[in-house]
Amino acid sequence: MSTAAASSIGAANTSLVKDSKLQLKTFNGFRKNTSYSSTYSLLLDTRIHPFTSISSSTSPAVIRAVSTPVKQETAVETKRSKVEIFKEQSNFIRYPLNEELLTDAPNINEAATQLIKFHGSYQQYNRDERGAKSYSFMLRTKNPCGKVSNQLYLAMDDLADQFGIGTLRLTTRQTFQLHGVIKKDLKTVMSTIIKNMGSTLGACGDLNRNVLAPAAPFVRKDYLFAQQTADNIAALLTPQSGFYYDMWVDGEQFMTAEPPEVVKARNDNSHGTNFPDSAEPIYGTQFLPRKFKVAVTVPTDNSVDLLTNDIGVVVVTDDNGEPQGFNLYVGGGMGRTHRMESTFPRLAEPLGYVPKEDILYAVKAIVVTQRENGRRDDRRYSRMKYLIDSWGIDKFRSVVEEYYGKKFQPPKELPEWEFKSHLGWNEQGDGRLFCGLHVDSGRVKGIMKKTLREIIEKYNLNVRITPNQNIVLCDIRPSWKRPITVALAQGGLLPPTYVDPLNITAMACPALPLCPLAITEAERGIPDLLKRVRAVFEKVGLPYNESIVVRVTGCPNGCARPYMAELGLVGDGPNSYQLWLGGTPGQTALARTFMNKVKIQDLEKVFEPLFHSWKSKRKAKESFGDFTNRVGFEKLQEIVDKWEGVPKSSSRYYLKLFTDKETFEAVDALARVENKSAHQLAMEVIRNFAASQQNGKSQ
Repeated sequence: MSTAAASSIGAANTSLVKDSKLQLKTFNGFRKNTSYSSTYSLLLDTRIHPFTSISSSTSPAVIRAVSTPVKQETAVETKRSKVEIFKEQSNFIRYPLNEELLTDAPNINEAATQLIKFHGSYQQYNRDERGAKSYSFMLRTKNPCGKVSNQLYLAMDDLADQFGIGTLRLTTRQTFQLHGVIKKDLKTVMSTIIKNMGSTLGACGDLNRNVLAPAAPFVRKDYLFAQQTADNIAALLTPQSGFYYDMWVDGEQFMTAEPPEVVKARNDNSHGTNFPDSAEPIYGTQFLPRKFKVAVTVPTDNSVDLLTNDIGVVVVTDDNGEPQGFNLYVGGGMGRTHRMESTFPRLAEPLGYVPKEDILYAVKAIVVTQRENGRRDDRRYSRMKYLIDSWGIDKFRSVVEEYYGKKFQPPKELPEWEFKSHLGWNEQGDGRLFCGLHVDSGRVKGIMKKTLREIIEKYNLNVRITPNQNIVLCDIRPSWKRPITVALAQGGLLPPTYVDPLNITAMACPALPLCPLAITEAERGIPDLLKRVRAVFEKVGLPYNESIVVRVTGCPNGCARPYMAELGLVGDGPNSYQLWLGGTPGQTALARTFMNKVKIQDLEKVFEPLFHSWKSKRKAKESFGDFTNRVGFEKLQEIVDKWEGVPKSSSRYYLKLFTDKETFEAVDALARVENKSAHQLAMEVIRNFAASQQNGKSQ
């Protein structure tokens, strides 16, 4: 029996078994500290079966934590998902991927398809094409804090043109995605990324994914400490068995020296967290039951969607701004399955506070608790959120404390959260500037891609990717601001004041044509969708500076975090969406299902009554999400059902743009030719004029 399984938790260290008919509670937002329980009772549930660790008789390294159902003290055959068997037989994520990559076939087999995820890649095919499947691979990088060196950015830009589809995609977890790489080019592309100080290791698969942190390069103690902590957590939970480098660079190591505190925390086994003598001391042969996500931030800055992560880490400082420790939140996760109420999105909830020197040990203890107790029989229920939802936070805390070796302190009081985009020009605090740029759905392509390449290369800039699919140019000298601003405008990268506020906070997953899970459009559909939302705003009399958080996904897995949106659209059929309402601008409340199977052509029939009701019945400065929660879904449904159109008294002409009705009608007629609203066309003309004037002054 492994040391990890033989901790003093004993029978309390149990696995989660989920009754698919059981309606489970979810955590719906931040609670006051008075809800923190200091009672560390461990409640045993007779429905929960103990976890058993099995070790190989031939190799001490082959140790795994797997669910072993027990009935009346008589062990039965272990039930495990197919992926668990693939991992067990893979020699630490090598076989049969190493053999499949050498075949002439354009694709790889089922086992290798699962294993290559650990290397940071998904096998895909173009679903728009009929006939034989045209296979390719999507590669995802791993960039803690979204940090991308100048060297790596230029390498990724080249790879997109040489081996991809000519675009780069910025993701909601601060990474690049490179689409369209064919199998025979995989090793060339992977090795190029590695040799240019990048990595794709662990960007996908059943292990810790990219660690988020605010992308803003502020030279402030709290931001710097948050980013350093994110780097250290990423290093702590990086696989150690060398499979990645064996596969792509023939075993050559391209790793920087790790901080000694990371090495010490990883090797520490004083509380039974590690697999002794294993090539993977934390993960073992089976790694984790499912993906695992961590975000680190500072108080007020919720640019990372903190509560959607398995672990949320918040820097706590003293009155002088010196970091003292961290508040920890656990159990967030977005993925669910349509028409299965036993699957659900969930927000992380408070676990406790730890002093700064203990953060790596506390994170490791949480990871090990999930490793030993998360379900491995049904992957739909394998995320840590289901373990916590079944056990309750008190029991979960008690088990984690056994691996941590200490009691958690109550969490510290924190100010309100707000979403911070970090767009536009800002001072870093060291005499230099940074410039945050909005990128629709994170897709860097065309003239925008060419312009970014030229600027980043000319000024030798490092960049950062934000959790909202945008990009930040860092370390800009003040004297460079004017020429960079002109160059950006020429490439269509305008200041945020010239971008529709709806676009600033909107997100969409890639969906069709390459994602195999997509049910309907997301990235390709959201530009038109946002125009339609804006048109409805205008129709009901909402001003241009009004906005809501809109997020769209092509399936219920939630990659663009639609369940946190004020208006979430989740694909539930061809050209059909499930509508979610009730998220908030600060990303602290979970949305709920409002309507199912709304056809894309019928969206205005829902949008118009909702937005009109919000405009006419909202409280002062009340967000759309707060309004829908206050009014209630039953009343909102009644409003939608009885809607007969916008009352004539609600119409208005935007006098800030149009001084008279005749001008408005003339522009409106021109706009309709281009399937735009009068306001949208007028704003485009004004933006283009402003950009041309700016360019003229610079010549």
